[in-house]
Amino acid sequence: MLKIAIDKHLINDMKLVRFPGEIYVIDSMMHVNAAVNVLRHASLVGFDTETRPSFKKGVHHKMALIQLSTATECFLFRINRIGVPAKLAEYLADASCHKVGLSVHDDFNGLSHVSQCKPAGFDDIQNIVGNYGITDIGLQKIYAILFQQKISKGQQLSNWEADVLSPAQQQYAAIDAWACINIYNYLTSGNFHPEQSPYIVPEVPVENNEEK
Repeated sequence: MLKIAIDKHLINDMKLVRFPGEIYVIDSMMHVNAAVNVLRHASLVGFDTETRPSFKKGVHHKMALIQLSTATECFLFRINRIGVPAKLAEYLADASCHKVGLSVHDDFNGLSHVSQCKPAGFDDIQNIVGNYGITDIGLQKIYAILFQQKISKGQQLSNWEADVLSPAQQQYAAIDAWACINIYNYLTSGNFHPEQSPYIVPEVPVENNEEK
């Protein structure tokens, strides 16, 4: 089977990805129900979470943000401010609502520390890409392989518990959820042809050491 992977340096010169839709920061209960209603009407929703990084050994922070994106709108739920509201927990646990993320097991583990919610209805991109020969499992590399565009990781280690999320943080958070929709749809549509990828890893010939 073909193996597809990309070197980090090839990504640096690619065009930066921008989230093309509207971003809504949900930091009060009054907007939760309306946001969840929009998500429930979407055929597929991208999912991700953010946690404030710790730079001290033994210090860990709880999940600060849950991002849920449709193709045109992304909602950033500030969990450190409002917790996990019942309507949001119900949505995350609804198996009839199709959601997709990357390495969702890690997100679910973080979610378990702030909510009793049992997530359902999720597909994990890491469980899908291998079927197409893609050996990279990080979002940035997968997106670059499929779309030749770069997802910036510059805000990854920023403070997700800041009083106000900066425009750069909002873009980063929205893209990470929204990109999962693009990847899932592209791979499952049949439009990706692994044998035509420019990132096929050449096979290394196996030397024959048998005595003649």
